[in-house]
Amino acid sequence: MTHIIHRSLTSQPRIATGASGMYIHGADGQHYLDACGGAAVSCLGHGHPEVLAAIHRQVDALAYAHTSFFTSAVAEKLAEHLAAHAPGDLDQVYFVSGGSEAVETALKLARQYVVETGQPRRTRFVARRQSYHGNTLGALAVGGNEWRRAQFAPLLIDVGRVAPCYEYRDRLPGETQDAYTARLLRELDAEFQAQGPEQVIAFVAEPVVGATAGAVPPTPGYWKGVRELCDRYGILLIADEVMCGMGRTGTLHAVEQEGVVPDLMTLAKGLGGGYQPIGAVLARRPIVEALRQGSGMFQHGHTYIGHATAAAAALAVQDILQRDGVLAQVRERGAQLQDRLRERLGGHLQVGDIRGRGLFVGVELVRDRASKTPFDPSLRLHARIKEQAMARALMVYPMGGTIDGRTGDHVLLAPPFIASAADIDEIVDRLVPSIEQAVRDALTDSGDRVPAGSRR
Repeated sequence: MTHIIHRSLTSQPRIATGASGMYIHGADGQHYLDACGGAAVSCLGHGHPEVLAAIHRQVDALAYAHTSFFTSAVAEKLAEHLAAHAPGDLDQVYFVSGGSEAVETALKLARQYVVETGQPRRTRFVARRQSYHGNTLGALAVGGNEWRRAQFAPLLIDVGRVAPCYEYRDRLPGETQDAYTARLLRELDAEFQAQGPEQVIAFVAEPVVGATAGAVPPTPGYWKGVRELCDRYGILLIADEVMCGMGRTGTLHAVEQEGVVPDLMTLAKGLGGGYQPIGAVLARRPIVEALRQGSGMFQHGHTYIGHATAAAAALAVQDILQRDGVLAQVRERGAQLQDRLRERLGGHLQVGDIRGRGLFVGVELVRDRASKTPFDPSLRLHARIKEQAMARALMVYPMGGTIDGRTGDHVLLAPPFIASAADIDEIVDRLVPSIEQAVRDALTDSGDRVPAGSRR
């Protein structure tokens, strides 16, 4: 019997006993190939000696000091590093312990900013359907995943909603990509108008959608259009890069590929690579200056913000990424991963879409490829894929509810940036039979006459 309240209350997870490189070692004697970085966290893999050494040095010198009394040299240095490599004037940094805290912080910073600049009527946020921004109440409120929100809905603030940028599902037959993008931007404009643009604090979105939809990239021009609309109405733009940021898509920040600078950006996961719990909010200088010249404080805080040991781990991770040119490898291995998946699964009748950027790749499963009809959610195809993958000692990140929080299945891949060409091939070699077996079992259990497998 366990005394831990695990994620599942009906089963106990395997016990991990160690980790190194691309693998997590289990008490069962199995070595699990980590093709998802946990949850797109372990960007440098496991047990990197330089990161471990940095943590040891920091613990020996100063493990923790409360930020109402002290800052630390290592936290200051990490903030300097992040500011130096951020887009535009995103040079103000607030450290937290993870992604949900980062989003919560960004929401509160945005609200305090509009109050202190004489805009107290701005009380509303707008976000997208089928998005995920964290599990604290503010983050859950702006998130659009209905399954995660449902039972907590009475506790959540009301948020305006628009469609996600989900070209595979939502672009109409005969509609050009540009026309689709323009339609989304018109919808956003209409939502701002419906809310009252003078009452909207910020628009919140992931540049590349992660867990809820499986590495869905934006269409060209979408983010520039969003930036222009926000500027038109004085609305802040919050880019949630908790999962897609810090190199995951092939550039340090995903928005770099969109040519825009958000007003606030949230970071976590790849910031510290899983070696310590850490997240951050990057803010444009004028936002923080408004508070500095006004109340002189940010009315927010947590016990472990600016934690010295966490900062030391993150600084080591970020130094290694820059020094070793790791982002070029992310782009190369990411292209290889998508190529291999398309070679092996591109003709599969139950694979609807293969998408992503860098080492952030999604595979969407469908019952029927031509109609894009999803599997019945009662079949829990995503859970079957995870079970089959774990049986092959492969860690992937499958999710259900891809389309609307209830229907649809996908697999998210986010392997460590240190993956070799052989590692990528091995991931695909283990994933393909896992998907094929799970699909066959699901079709059999459903009594479906739809054929399984490849067209070739």
